Amino acid sequence: MTQPKFYTVGKLVNTQGLRGEMRVVSTTDFPDVRFKKGNKLHLFHPSLTEPVIVEIASYREHKDFTILTFKGYSSINDVEKYKGGELKVPETELLELEEDEFYIHQLIGCEVITDTGEVLGKITEVLQPGANDVWVVKGNKGKEIMLPFIDDCIKEVDVQNKKVICHLMDGLL
Repeated sequence: MTQPKFYTVGKLVNTQGLRGEMRVVSTTDFPDVRFKKGNKLHLFHPSLTEPVIVEIASYREHKDFTILTFKGYSSINDVEKYKGGELKVPETELLELEEDEFYIHQLIGCEVITDTGEVLGKITEVLQPGANDVWVVKGNKGKEIMLPFIDDCIKEVDVQNKKVICHLMDGLL
């Protein structure tokens, strides 16, 4: 039996107070779904031989963090050992996306070709600085190209065949 693939939805960065709360840096676009009370997540940590399934007991936003508690973990002593861990969901629990929306893992490795047929390289990273995502393309000569995920630039995305067609606007190279 093959192991399921897991995707990170949050990183446990610290404890918060004495009552078992954890500070989490959320890496999901769906925090209201992922961190909803009663939802179960897989907790991965280097000290664990296999992931622990935790159930969300409470969820709130505080400054730049998500604050979570897990059912059955009511003290700082219960959760402190998991600092540095990651909360993940199996691939089977990924949510359906709208048309023209993609998971980052689907974009990584896609070959980027201009609308004139020039192969630019492969997507190695997706940055999320604000207004729109920026796709980092590692060129064939080692040079990095930053492509904004906007209609004027990205013309076609085919994640099944790992291909992206783009239009190089003036000033991009």
